[in-house]
Amino acid sequence: MTTEAKDDGFEVQNFAGDEALGEEEPGRDAPVHIRIQQRNARKTITSVQGLATDLDLKKILKFFKRKFKCNGAVITDKTLGDVIQLQGDQRQGVKEFLLYHEIVHKDSIIVHGF
Repeated sequence: MTTEAKDDGFEVQNFAGDEALGEEEPGRDAPVHIRIQQRNARKTITSVQGLATDLDLKKILKFFKRKFKCNGAVITDKTLGDVIQLQGDQRQGVKEFLLYHEIVHKDSIIVHGF
């Protein structure tokens, strides 16, 4: 994994190997990546990537924000597509939601992080 610094002070991480992003078209059988990123000493961000394009991500985000009592956003990226970002470590709750509502198969969810 390499890191590049931009002029605005933010860093962009490039994943390689098994963590390659955007290999398959988003859908029910495509892998959904749930990642956690360390923002600073105590703050983290959970990102959900690879959900099907026909889903209403804003409704899902609204549900997450109410259920987990956190803030979040839907980020649109050229290479990754739409990514849901949530404050805090919400990996387990997101995984349970996706399985309970049968949005993706259990085998398609990949949880990353420490």
